[in-house]
Amino acid sequence: MSVTSVDKDLDNLTLTLIADFTAPVEQVWQLWADPRQLERWWGPPSHPATMEQHDLTPGGDVTYFMTGPEGDKHHGWWRITSVNPPTSLEFTDGFADSEGKPAADMPITTVRMRLTERDGGTRMELHSVYDSREQMEQLLNMGMSEGLRQAVGQMDALLKG
Repeated sequence: MSVTSVDKDLDNLTLTLIADFTAPVEQVWQLWADPRQLERWWGPPSHPATMEQHDLTPGGDVTYFMTGPEGDKHHGWWRITSVNPPTSLEFTDGFADSEGKPAADMPITTVRMRLTERDGGTRMELHSVYDSREQMEQLLNMGMSEGLRQAVGQMDALLKG
């Protein structure tokens, strides 16, 4: 598996995932930039994603839902704050109701994704920042850390295929 580390830092309210791929930066970037490819890995294998809107420009929105094993749908959204293809993407990430409206009672995460060339391949760093320890713990208790590890773990097969 490409995920080399997941570091949870409750004091600094951050979760950082590092993954190393044998593919070039541009190819890894396409897994984010192409909504059909993003669908194939965003979300753990048990909860595949369907991208409804995908606008990777500053101020743009990405909306999606993940479908659980029982057919249950879990909606989410991103608001893009910065994009620098093919090396970085920053966005806020949150939960949504069934109509796609942000869920006010759920945490929002600030995410920074960076791709750098490393050893002939690509290192991807996903750095998530939370507003409070309570919000971070809530998401960790929901299985976010392991879900993210499983989701990113699916990228290898897409890069080979």
